[in-house]
Amino acid sequence: MQTYIAFLRGINVSGQKLIKMETLRTILTELSIENISTYIQSGNIIFTSNLTNIFDLENQIANSIEKHFGYQVPVLVLTLEELQKCAEQNPYADFKINDPVQPYVTFLSKEPAITDLDIFKTIDFKEDKHITINKVMYIFYPNATGNSKLTNSIIENKLKVKATTRNWKTINKLIDLMLNL
Repeated sequence: MQTYIAFLRGINVSGQKLIKMETLRTILTELSIENISTYIQSGNIIFTSNLTNIFDLENQIANSIEKHFGYQVPVLVLTLEELQKCAEQNPYADFKINDPVQPYVTFLSKEPAITDLDIFKTIDFKEDKHITINKVMYIFYPNATGNSKLTNSIIENKLKVKATTRNWKTINKLIDLMLNL
């Protein structure tokens, strides 16, 4: 049995695409997944499954949400090992960051094309910094994230990928929860 995390993009934000986690856990029991738990209201689903095809898991979860709630939600699924590797590869680990939510981590649905990434690197995001390693973008926001131009929408548009972002504190908590599932 493999342990997974599913990240839902864009739910429970500004009153849009509201999904209660209790209801979500209930509808997901219809799928080939077990030991379902959620963490906070932003769409973090921890579960186990014998299925190994990530694409199938993402589609099953997305289709179930659309069937029950009537709208599409992008879903990205990672294994525990992938999430741990994300934490280990943090390029900002040696920086003296006194904010437990920094850096932010944006998970991409696929590795961006080199040409798209090269163009993205030329965009002026002021003081905001970003480093992409494979399918993960690490972002350091020295100022409020709400004022940044470095958003999921820009990332998705410019890199032609699906993307969802979590803060560093959430990443560490999810790893802990997955290890203790």
